[in-house]
Amino acid sequence: MSKNFYVTTPIYYVNDVPHIGHAYTTLAGDVLARYRRLMGDRVFFLTGTDEHGQKVEKAANSVGETPLELADRVMKRFDSLWAKLGIEYSDFIRTTQERHKVGVAHIFSQLMQQGDIYLGEYEDWYCTPCETFWTETQLIDGKCPDCNRLVEKLKEESYFFKMSAYQERLLAHIEANPDFIQPKSKRNEILAFVKEGLRDLSVSRTTFNWGIPVPGNERHVIYVWFDALSNYITALGYPDKGGNFASFWPVDVHLIGKDILRFHAVYWPTFLMAAGLPLPKKVFAHGWWTVEGQKMSKSLQNVVEPNMLIDRYGVDAVRYFLLREVPFGLDGDFSHSALVNRINSDLANDLGNLLNRTTAMINKYFGGVMPPCGELGEIDNAYRAKSVAMIGSVAGHMEDLAFSKALQSIWEIISAGNKYIDETAPWTLAKDPDQKDRLATVMYCLAESQRLVYTLLAAFMPATSAKGLGYLGSTAAPSADALAWGRLAAGTSITKAEALFPRIEEKTE
Repeated sequence: MSKNFYVTTPIYYVNDVPHIGHAYTTLAGDVLARYRRLMGDRVFFLTGTDEHGQKVEKAANSVGETPLELADRVMKRFDSLWAKLGIEYSDFIRTTQERHKVGVAHIFSQLMQQGDIYLGEYEDWYCTPCETFWTETQLIDGKCPDCNRLVEKLKEESYFFKMSAYQERLLAHIEANPDFIQPKSKRNEILAFVKEGLRDLSVSRTTFNWGIPVPGNERHVIYVWFDALSNYITALGYPDKGGNFASFWPVDVHLIGKDILRFHAVYWPTFLMAAGLPLPKKVFAHGWWTVEGQKMSKSLQNVVEPNMLIDRYGVDAVRYFLLREVPFGLDGDFSHSALVNRINSDLANDLGNLLNRTTAMINKYFGGVMPPCGELGEIDNAYRAKSVAMIGSVAGHMEDLAFSKALQSIWEIISAGNKYIDETAPWTLAKDPDQKDRLATVMYCLAESQRLVYTLLAAFMPATSAKGLGYLGSTAAPSADALAWGRLAAGTSITKAEALFPRIEEKTE
């Protein structure tokens, strides 16, 4: 039974250049969205850019642009990368869009009117890069505990959100909903933070102008995180609670990097509680990518640039590697040698070789026409059962956002296919005219199993999926209906497959 499914990435800050971390989160969202569409769900997949705040204003001033000119220029980098990476989002929201500003002003006004936002004065240590205030005790060696940069003492008039008033409600919600924050280690981290006590949160600034004005007091602009987090509902049409908002809120999963977990698992839920809106079903914080064991940084010149990876290795190889190499939720280490190894081993040797062998034999023994399947023997039934069980295994792993395990389940069937060939020895069957029907059954089982494999791969590697299904004579769009054994009709034309992934010489690379 189909249902509505809503998945989001963070909106990416426009003073940054898209890197592998941005690509990783967005790719995970795309794969989840594609899989849900494949299974028949009505999906809304949101990404976008965060374009307000002091950092953007400073960056624009430094290059002689207005903040909006900088935002217009930089957001195109993200959007063009998503097109290159094969990302199929439903909407791309920008916080400078009028629809977003209207929604943010509405929720801010509501919270002011009901007394959850009040005017006061704030003095503390401020980190401009993180757009965050810190207390003296939170600083590490006098620096920001998140980014290790210098902070400055700021005192300014500010509007405050009564976050402290929602501490117990948030705590109760987290404890009553074990899947609300994932993975479990991050849930424990947030529980500990909330139990320490929540302070009221400064939600406006007067030291810069680039932001959404506070309704009724335009000397203040709304704090960038209050502004940015609201994108998840403004993109659905909020404050209109009909339409997409009625269909898709609450969100099924916010996909984020672990560095912004507190904003999504503490600030955002309390804002929603105050506004009387349902809370997200799940916030999933994935790990960081290091490079050859070192943290990515501009000074080390080791930032992995996704466009370069795609140009060098191909989009589907990059998509496969990022979600197969590391369990989603853990930190991972990127290296070119690991990527090349995945291409040569998993994609060229396993996936591509099995399709090549299968289609070549159907062309050699049956003139490129799929023969009818005869009675299945014990070995055939076992192979068929494994192939069908893969569908349920992948479904369970996708429910858990365990992308690497889902791919592992698919690759187990690819390995089983190569083993099936070795055990049934079609080349021997082909020598005996009396074994023609037996040979046909083996060929059918091989082709049909791979049709299931390439149907599921539509979520992960769309271009490769289309190629594989094309060689197997399947022209229909991948769907849940296609995930049933026996849909490959006798008489279908089977084309001999070319190499899907040519091997790469590691020494050259």
